[in-house]
Amino acid sequence: MARRPINRLTDRMVRSIKQPGRHADGNGLYLQVDDSLAKRWVFVFQWEGKRKEMGLGPIDLVGLGEAREARDRARKLVFKGVNPIEERKRTKGVAPTFGELADEVVAALTSKNPKHKDQWKMTLTEYAGSLRPLPVDAITTDHILEALKPIWNTKHETASRTRGRIERVLDAAKARGFREGENPARWKGHLALLLTRPRQAVKHHAALPYRDLPAFMVQLRERVGISARALEFTILTAARTGETIGSTAQEFDRERRLWIVPADRMKGGREHRVPLTDAAMAVLEAMNVWDLKPGAFLFPGAKAGKPISNMSMDKVLRTMELDVTVHGFRSAFKDWAEDTTNFPSGIIEAALAHLVGDETERAYRRGDALEKRRALMEAWAGYCAKPTAQVVSLSRPV
Repeated sequence: MARRPINRLTDRMVRSIKQPGRHADGNGLYLQVDDSLAKRWVFVFQWEGKRKEMGLGPIDLVGLGEAREARDRARKLVFKGVNPIEERKRTKGVAPTFGELADEVVAALTSKNPKHKDQWKMTLTEYAGSLRPLPVDAITTDHILEALKPIWNTKHETASRTRGRIERVLDAAKARGFREGENPARWKGHLALLLTRPRQAVKHHAALPYRDLPAFMVQLRERVGISARALEFTILTAARTGETIGSTAQEFDRERRLWIVPADRMKGGREHRVPLTDAAMAVLEAMNVWDLKPGAFLFPGAKAGKPISNMSMDKVLRTMELDVTVHGFRSAFKDWAEDTTNFPSGIIEAALAHLVGDETERAYRRGDALEKRRALMEAWAGYCAKPTAQVVSLSRPV
């Protein structure tokens, strides 16, 4: 039987391996890559008919050559009938404190960014301060919870990073032989069952009630300037801010009365065709779109070759002393369509360029219901043109 080769790994391979699992070097030495991509050395051997694993340290602290030397020393002990794990326990003395090992781990970080190391040091000192005086082999799940709970809901992102860094220190403790068993700071299948992720408050974009929209449009159309026209066009087409300010002359089809937004400019990554009403076409005429060069922006900014900024339309609203957002007009459109018309929800969502249904359903729905959406946008333009808000009821389009 051929002998297995030894010294299979190189320093470059150790640094570049990204696949979780064990990667053999030979003679029982393995590079252990965890799911988090943390890397450590382990020596695997047979003792009294059972497979044993001895941690030799993380690669940040123990190089390939040192790991091989530690493996060779452990192998000699096995040949002499001595369990290397028990021998290390007998000779290693008292385990270091969490603080001592945490400082070693921070010092060994390979990041070239000093700020990154400072962040590690701060979290492991301030937020994990209760762990620092404890021997690393004495830390339990209760200790971890005691450190994290005070900041888990109020500073969740920081708490989450702190947990990961605590886990890293305790992994180093295990790799150095100071701990055995599962890491008490592990998230999946452990702390995830004990700490609930705080619910994130849903951020709603402040919207003008659709009943107030016709009166608002009268005031908006009285204002001059490119930003005011951009806002009017955005409302009439139920578009997103980025879709409007990035629009160029070649995206508009005069004969078919279409605005064709390419896929690379859409949030959903799919081409979006927007039917243009008389009111929307009037804005295009006002901006002289048919006389522009193909690549010219419909709503040019102060700098040559640049469109208006993404804050320009918000500035119009602030000038009009309205505490609403541009994106909120999409909400107003949806509320109006659902409350006052009989258009199907799928047509409304398609007008907003939202993906409707699952992937399979979308694959079979090859059309984009353009003509049905055109009827919807005509109704919207008509509503926006009313001097006072009147609730309308439309028959279901065929």
